[in-house]
Amino acid sequence: MLLLAAAFLVAFVLLLYMVSPLISPKPLALPGAHVVVTGGSSGIGKCIAIECYKQGAFITLVARNEDKLLQAKKEIEKHSINDKQVVLCISVDVSQDYNQVENVIKQAQEKLGPVDMLVNCAGMSVSGKFEDLEVSTFERLISINYLGSVYPSRAVITTMKERRVGRIVFVSSQAGQLGLFGFTAYSASKFAIKGLAEALQMEVKPYNVYITVAYPPDTDTPGFAEENRTKPLETRLISETTSVCKPEQVAKQIVKDAIQGNFNSSIGSDGYMLSALTCGMAPVTSITEGLQQVVTMGLFRTIALFYLGSFDSIVRRCMMQREKSEIANKTA
Repeated sequence: MLLLAAAFLVAFVLLLYMVSPLISPKPLALPGAHVVVTGGSSGIGKCIAIECYKQGAFITLVARNEDKLLQAKKEIEKHSINDKQVVLCISVDVSQDYNQVENVIKQAQEKLGPVDMLVNCAGMSVSGKFEDLEVSTFERLISINYLGSVYPSRAVITTMKERRVGRIVFVSSQAGQLGLFGFTAYSASKFAIKGLAEALQMEVKPYNVYITVAYPPDTDTPGFAEENRTKPLETRLISETTSVCKPEQVAKQIVKDAIQGNFNSSIGSDGYMLSALTCGMAPVTSITEGLQQVVTMGLFRTIALFYLGSFDSIVRRCMMQREKSEIANKTA
């Protein structure tokens, strides 16, 4: 009886793997496609633009710093695969004025055609204890990390629905999957992206438009270097429990998942575990993805408890060290 049940389970899983490609999104062809990347002048955004350019896409780079944009354009153009490809640069702050962002997208579409894929990569991180952060910091991060993704997406979504083709990528963070010490402002702004993406996917899926939310870990970028300058000790020690990824590695995975229409994009075993643990009511791209999440949830939750326990231990040790230091200073 046990063998029969096991055989049935194996047959059921194999059937799911065979059926899954039939109901999954059709991959987006990048050759000749128009890809818009916000925050594309450096870091993950620039590497995503390079990866798409290598596959034959036309690129529109959007960022604030015009000098950095022009430098990024030169780097990207080295990877062309034909002489028809174009890299267009537009300098604008995507978090300030929706009308300005909408006009920029219109300009890009007039020159390179309708947007086939939008990658929302503009963002920043500020860390610090909740009571030490200025209220303006919370407002700034919501503006840049959340509204800086809402505005470009709002500007392209109507055309994508009319054409019944498109991909929108939101670059969140692993700190947008679980809250961590020192990231009260940053995590909240990145958590907001997940809620936006889940609701938007429900609206646009009937129009063959698919949303991808990327959750990169700590990545070796200029933004990460800037973040480390003011990172609290507890936050830094928690970050050191995982390795720092290369932006090229992260970019390849994000582009791959976006092309396939996968809702979640994660990097490495830690990233996969986090995505499975925090999937909640998030949509799945295939039956097999949903089955994997159901099967692995129990095991990953057990592992996660050890992770969280180690994080708590780090925070407690830092607090005890500070208390000892304060006592020593008082008695000196």
